[in-house]
Amino acid sequence: MSYIERARAKADVLIKRGHALILAVESSCDETAVALVKDGRQVLANEISSQIDIHALYGGVVPEIASRMHVEALSPLYEKALASSGVSARDIDAVAVTYGPGLVGALLTGVSFAKSLAYALDVPLIAVNHIEGHVSANFIASPSLEPPFVCLVASGGHSHIVNVTRYGAYELLGHTVDDAAGEAFDKVARVLGIPYPGGPLLDSLAESGDPHAYAFPRAHTPGKYDFSFSGLKTAVINQAHNIRERGGEINAANWAASFRKAVIDTLLDKTFAALAFAGATRLALAGGVASNRLLRRESVRRAEKAGVQVFMPPASLCTDNAAMIGAAGFYRLKNGELADLSLNAEPSIKLIED
Repeated sequence: MSYIERARAKADVLIKRGHALILAVESSCDETAVALVKDGRQVLANEISSQIDIHALYGGVVPEIASRMHVEALSPLYEKALASSGVSARDIDAVAVTYGPGLVGALLTGVSFAKSLAYALDVPLIAVNHIEGHVSANFIASPSLEPPFVCLVASGGHSHIVNVTRYGAYELLGHTVDDAAGEAFDKVARVLGIPYPGGPLLDSLAESGDPHAYAFPRAHTPGKYDFSFSGLKTAVINQAHNIRERGGEINAANWAASFRKAVIDTLLDKTFAALAFAGATRLALAGGVASNRLLRRESVRRAEKAGVQVFMPPASLCTDNAAMIGAAGFYRLKNGELADLSLNAEPSIKLIED
């Protein structure tokens, strides 16, 4: 029997059993992560090696450096995950890996490692979309959560509103037509002299500012539930330059608070409109921006007013991690969706094809 034939036979046994211990790998950008996840909900190990300090020297992620550091980190993280969980390699039922979207070189390191491991252990290989991983972080944080629900995915590279109709099935309600929310945070933070990664630091600064001190625009989009942050970002940057050219000073905390409010208002106005359209009563947050303090507070406030139940992962599961990939991988496995050893990185893959 070939590898894929053996993998399918083993997957059939796991599906009938209803349980699986999945070793998950995430390397889509600047964090290397390996996790062990049981039944898509229980995290036995979630090891992460961050590259932030290195990339901060360059003001952003350098793809070649990211790829090299993933290569160096993957094997030690794998050994650390086994040791911290007390699990033996023989106990692993399947291997899940992020294959896109992301930086192609970074993705390839994780995909190559996962394929080698799946082949060596002779277990099924599962390909996971990074965005689906973010959505699935909610299954770990909220074990009672099951589809259907609406999820706002907001990160440095992605801004989506998706209707999760069942495990692994999504309906796109809205998305960014240009910049993602996290990207806008990072670029505006740079104007304020905040180092990379600017989004979380800008959020902290905004806590002490007046969100009504500066008037920033909110974009209108042809798609009722779509986002646009490019114009807001440009307006904020240009306004800052104009003030400084005239010899004026910017109150950084007020500037950060006013910008943050513009972004969060846009995200939540669209999301709650999409919730009403979908007739949904449950909202989940996902992605790096989901750890934003104002987004979390306002989501709860608006949800209580609208009679909507809101779910949000802890900050540790909002940023890139492998536990979320293991959760998503479990439900892909249950659907019988396996990858073979020809799996390749797909840096531009979408969660929902047009």
